[in-house]
Amino acid sequence: MNGSRKRVVVLISGRGSNMRALIEAARDPAYPAEIVGVISNRASAAGLEFAARAGIATRVITKSDYPDSTAQDAALERALAEFGAELICLAGYMRLLTESFVSRWSGRMINIHPSLLPLFKGLHPHQQALDAGVRLHGCSVHFVTFAMDSGPIIAQAALPVLTGDDEDRLSARTLAAEHKLYPHALRLLAEGKVRMVGDRAVFRVAETGTASMLISPDLVEQGPDLEALARSTP
Repeated sequence: MNGSRKRVVVLISGRGSNMRALIEAARDPAYPAEIVGVISNRASAAGLEFAARAGIATRVITKSDYPDSTAQDAALERALAEFGAELICLAGYMRLLTESFVSRWSGRMINIHPSLLPLFKGLHPHQQALDAGVRLHGCSVHFVTFAMDSGPIIAQAALPVLTGDDEDRLSARTLAAEHKLYPHALRLLAEGKVRMVGDRAVFRVAETGTASMLISPDLVEQGPDLEALARSTP
């Protein structure tokens, strides 16, 4: 294994599907990060079993074992030190970290959120998107700051909102995009191609300008003349 790979710890609270995507990406020896530990704040988190089967060390640090959030985060710091963590990835970690913890890991901790930030922060972002009537939705990976879902954005993926979408269908398609986006964003960070400077993400990546444009609904080359149709309608 390449000794230059960044040591990453993933924090989860549930099934950890994005954690799985990171673990799978890191199986490639050429990937610039290795997942050295998984920590959950819930003993029942299904992702712990997957991580253990993958040969990755796990820890459980629950709220009930500590008098307050400061003590819980201190235990989290000790576990991260044991793992020799250099970077942290939040993958459905459902608790707010203390401001001092976030400050210590500034620029070295990232999160994935299922919306095109800064839109639809917090819970139920897919339903928020549907309620707002947007035509494009997606996911974002961002640096973690103390304000929830507000750190500098590293990468985003967009997808169309389809006629007939409900929260479950939109969530499933967005999750598939998350599984591709998160390993890509972690690669950028681990390779030093993005860093946090103040309140911005600064990149050292050549932009080719070849990315395709995503439009929803799709453009139609030969379609009806809507103005003529409107004039002819009684």
